[in-house]
Amino acid sequence: MSFALGLTGSIGMGKSTTALIFAEEGCAIWDADAAVHRLYEKNGAAVDLVASMFPQAVVNGRVDRGQLRDIIAGDERALPRIEAIVHPLVTADREIFRAAAQSDIVVFDIPLLFETGGDTGMDAVACVWIDAETQHRRVLERGTMTVEQFTQILQKQMPIEEKMARADYLIQTDTRQHAAVQVRAILDQIRKQIQNA
Repeated sequence: MSFALGLTGSIGMGKSTTALIFAEEGCAIWDADAAVHRLYEKNGAAVDLVASMFPQAVVNGRVDRGQLRDIIAGDERALPRIEAIVHPLVTADREIFRAAAQSDIVVFDIPLLFETGGDTGMDAVACVWIDAETQHRRVLERGTMTVEQFTQILQKQMPIEEKMARADYLIQTDTRQHAAVQVRAILDQIRKQIQNA
């Protein structure tokens, strides 16, 4: 079984870029957001289950994320009900991926790793981080969300200081080059650990 490394951080802190660096270094990458997209697509495992609870959320045979957001915004009981459907499916997808992975280290890119208790299934956790000012600038430069939406997302996430305190490895993402140096050092350390086990 491959070594499971959880990769987490807060929005705009460079997690996706860091996951790419891990991939370049020979790691298999499982992306939680991509798994949810697969579950919501036509014939995805979540479509019929979501439709049975919130029929208006399914449009043209796939779960419409915009509709889902509106439902969640209008009903505080909706999110836990949706999570009860999606989380077990995501966990199953992750386990299938890990069992089939050919690389010695599998990186699990999970934004809410600590919040969902996903860290308990990992051999170690790496957390990306950057100062709040850079984070704010990066998120707003994408042009995909307002300051209010950014603030709402931050409120749902565990404070970055807490994530950093709980992680085994920290990766500062001030530049891609610096992140790559840290990724290589982490992989060296894990591979030595695997050899000595």
